[in-house]
Amino acid sequence: MNTKKGELHWIIPDGFIPPLSSGEQLSHESICIVNLNESEAKLLISIYFEDREPIEKIPVKVLGKRSNHLRTSSLELDGDFIPLGVPYSIEVESDSPIIVQYSRLDSTQPQLALMSTMAYPLK
Repeated sequence: MNTKKGELHWIIPDGFIPPLSSGEQLSHESICIVNLNESEAKLLISIYFEDREPIEKIPVKVLGKRSNHLRTSSLELDGDFIPLGVPYSIEVESDSPIIVQYSRLDSTQPQLALMSTMAYPLK
């Protein structure tokens, strides 16, 4: 029986935090992580841009048997963060198997749009 629940390395190629929102909901994106294992997962998240140096190896922890919906706008390392209105990509590395999904709430118009997709696991 295969007891491995998840992968160690994930890629999300499409990221974009809209600079404007309308109404009460703020546009945002989230990396949705579930750790089905008993032990804590230690993650390193890297952000890649088209025209500037990456923000590499942002440390994040997800407790065992827990989920974490991590807003990308909250990611920061040494004062560096993801700017609004700039395309980016995400790499998630973990020391134990996890499952990663990506969600975007776009409230740039009155009709909200929600998109969610599984990240791409590297083996």
